[in-house]
Amino acid sequence: MKVGCDGSILLDETPTMKSEKNAAPNNNSTRGFEVIDKIKSEVDKVCGRHVVSCADILAVAARDSVVLLGGPTWKVRLGRRDSTTANNAEANTSIPSPFMDLPALLNSFKNQGLNSKDLVVLSGAHTLGFSQCFLFKDRIHNQTDDIDASFAHRRQINCPREGGDANLATLDQTPTRFDTRYFDNLLSKKGLLISDQALFSGGDTDDLVQKYSANYGEFWKDFRSSMIRMGNIKPLTGERGQIRSNCRKLN
Repeated sequence: MKVGCDGSILLDETPTMKSEKNAAPNNNSTRGFEVIDKIKSEVDKVCGRHVVSCADILAVAARDSVVLLGGPTWKVRLGRRDSTTANNAEANTSIPSPFMDLPALLNSFKNQGLNSKDLVVLSGAHTLGFSQCFLFKDRIHNQTDDIDASFAHRRQINCPREGGDANLATLDQTPTRFDTRYFDNLLSKKGLLISDQALFSGGDTDDLVQKYSANYGEFWKDFRSSMIRMGNIKPLTGERGQIRSNCRKLN
């Protein structure tokens, strides 16, 4: 969640610009750039010119990916333009860390104009995908009372105390299905990341976690709204920015 939905993360490194792809939260984590390249090429063929921005393609691809994996749809507002620079330092500071506690997470979202409901419901996207071992190693090996012991032991098999940092674990049991298992896990102290379990740890967001675990429809409804709000964070419109012909580099 870098500030601004402007496609800046797609830019490759140059001698004069540090890529956001290499920022700590994104490095070896944010992937699939070649898929965006292919979509961009096909869209430009159909349109006959470079009329759809890379930023809009990202927004639509995010929505369609959720739908294909069994989740809700929402209306994506189009008309974003692409950033003419990347900001590696800002990506390092504005993207919430997997090691954050609840107050830090709430503050990080507040800085982007998002509230506690947005935090919980957007974290629910962790029903999809994987995490690298080094991001949860301390949690499973230095067990506290906020993690289920059997869950921690199972994760230790593929994530030893020494080595294996790039080994992957699913964020919930159904990593290719958009469901509410993520929230079920939090209720059972089986959140993989510190920042996951922080959402159900005796704080102000406990009720939201319980609601979404029990009511898939409420999760869908609120996820739609929060994705729209996040997609409207400081977009470039009008004459600002550009529509890149190649998502990886400036025109």
